[in-house]
Amino acid sequence: MICHIFRSPKKQEMYLYLVDKNGYDELDEQLKNVFGEPEFVMVINLAKRENLARVDIGQVKADLKDKGYYLQMPPPPVNLLKDINK
Repeated sequence: MICHIFRSPKKQEMYLYLVDKNGYDELDEQLKNVFGEPEFVMVINLAKRENLARVDIGQVKADLKDKGYYLQMPPPPVNLLKDINK
């Protein structure tokens, strides 16, 4: 399964995975407003991978099949003070 990955210009570390490189136009307007104008990052073949860095590849494949896209949200912020106060 070929996948096109785009970066959000509005939110750091937010990525959009699409089956169709031009599939952005088909997305819901609310999602497009939150994501912003996509910036192309890369194309990957998910069939040749066993995992991805920050997301579950099984979930990515399922969402691409069911919805035509997968939205990778930024990781939660790290609270460095939490470890200091122990």
